Amino acid sequence: QVQLVESGGGLVQAGGSLRLSCSASGSIFRLDAMRWYRQAPGAQRELVAGIAPGGSTNYADSVKGRFTISRDNAKNTVYLQMNSLKPEDTAVYYCYAVAVAVDGLVRQYWGQGTQVTVSS
Repeated sequence: QVQLVESGGGLVQAGGSLRLSCSASGSIFRLDAMRWYRQAPGAQRELVAGIAPGGSTNYADSVKGRFTISRDNAKNTVYLQMNSLKPEDTAVYYCYAVAVAVDGLVRQYWGQGTQVTVSS
C-alpha cells in the first residue's frame, strides 16, 4: 500500500505565496505521474498541474506563470509552489500519484487534501 500525505496549505492574502508538499510512502518501487488537483466548494475537481518522472510538466491555463510543480524522486515527493495567489485559487488541493508497487502492480493514489484559502 502507498500513502500520500500533503502539507503546506493555509490562509494567505491575495498576492501571497504558499508551497504545498506531498510525500509518498509505503511499498513503492517507482512513482510515475504525479499531479495536483483542486476542488472548490460546489465545483468539480480540476487538474492544476502534473509532472512526469523525467520532469516534463503541464499546467491548467488558470495557473500558468503563477504555479510551479516540481518533484524530488529520491524523496518520493512532489511540490507545488503557488505565487501571486488569487481568491479564486481557494480550494482543497489534492495530490495524486501513479505508483508501481513492489509487487509490480500499477495503482493510482490520492492524498487526503489540504485546504488553501486566499483572502481578498
